[in-house]
Amino acid sequence: MGDRRESVAEFVAVRGRALMRYAYLLSGDAAEDLVQEALVRALARRRQVPEDPRKLEVYVRRIMVNLVIDRSRRAARWHRALPRLVTASDVRDASGEVCERVTLAASLALLPPRQRACVVMHYYEDLPLVEIAERLGCGIGTVKSQLHDARRALAETWGDARPKSVEATGDPA
Repeated sequence: MGDRRESVAEFVAVRGRALMRYAYLLSGDAAEDLVQEALVRALARRRQVPEDPRKLEVYVRRIMVNLVIDRSRRAARWHRALPRLVTASDVRDASGEVCERVTLAASLALLPPRQRACVVMHYYEDLPLVEIAERLGCGIGTVKSQLHDARRALAETWGDARPKSVEATGDPA
């Protein structure tokens, strides 16, 4: 068994670069994965693997070609089947939500760290004011004032363009 591993390691050391170049021409950036999968498939079939290194290389290259063709066929089948599986009504436009998240993240980044922490713990983690005060090591009054100041700053930043996700909380800005 050890002799077989040594011969495979030697084969890869000698012909690995040539296999990579061939795989790159076949599959582009997926060349490393293609070579690895072809070698695994070739070596998994021990009885069919040729002992002669030249024949082994031909065998591995044939496996690489078959893998690329199979992937292409599989992708083509998916492209034909996908419209049957998903209708236009199943796909919703999430661009508005993405813009809101970006706006919210940018607005939070403008807040001082303590205000940002209070807002995140209160609205994202849904923690009560007492627990926020414990985590931050301050009084409840401080947490309330930090939240008040943060809401005021966010309202000034957003103006009339208040994100819907914030409006859903029902919290006045």
